[in-house]
Amino acid sequence: MAKIELDNVSLALSNSLFGKDEYILRELSFTLNQGDRLALIGRNGAGKSTLLRLLSGVYLPTTGDIKVDGKVSALFNLSVGHRRESSGRTNMIIRTLMQGEKYEEVKAKLPEMEAYADIGRYIERPMETYSQGMAMRVTFSAATAFRPDILLMDEWLGVGDAEFRAKSAERMTEMSSSSGILVLATHNERLSMENCNLGLWIDRGRMKALGNVEEVWAQYKASMKVSSEVPQPDQMLDDSNG
Repeated sequence: MAKIELDNVSLALSNSLFGKDEYILRELSFTLNQGDRLALIGRNGAGKSTLLRLLSGVYLPTTGDIKVDGKVSALFNLSVGHRRESSGRTNMIIRTLMQGEKYEEVKAKLPEMEAYADIGRYIERPMETYSQGMAMRVTFSAATAFRPDILLMDEWLGVGDAEFRAKSAERMTEMSSSSGILVLATHNERLSMENCNLGLWIDRGRMKALGNVEEVWAQYKASMKVSSEVPQPDQMLDDSNG
């Protein structure tokens, strides 16, 4: 059974500008169980994407404990690991092996991945000869070929031309519904309402609210409204001179 547990987790990353570590995430504690679908809510720079990378194993916590049970698929930074001088087929193999799949299973799945990408004999040519759309077809096909226990997404993926976008949207819906746990970072309220039952509002790396996704969105929007109504220093100066 898929499970994610964070116990008082903080993450500090090096700030090259100031030559010291800066805390990006602070004192996060929550548990996700099989069947949970969590929307990460917050402004740009709040720490949502960093939390996804922490859950995927890109980062290790500076303090606290994190436990992730289950096979994880991280659908962000899809271009990571590309070898532009290698063929699309080779890149499919590399991508799936990076995700932790077994070579024999990848080899057996290759015909299906190639058919899904649908770029014909270009699959045998170096990726440096591909258009951006062709490269995304290859990468998306490999990244979504296997079904994970835990699916991590930074915004909802839609790639390629109109025909392939429709096909990829269908696959994304199927993947999100079949995964044991979904964690989705998005600014799209409707999308998170349709796909998630829980919401986690993050502000400046700290948890502000965790609970029913509709309730957390309501709290977040109320806060945004209040902050937009607070007079700015230049407005206050103008008023005092008025």
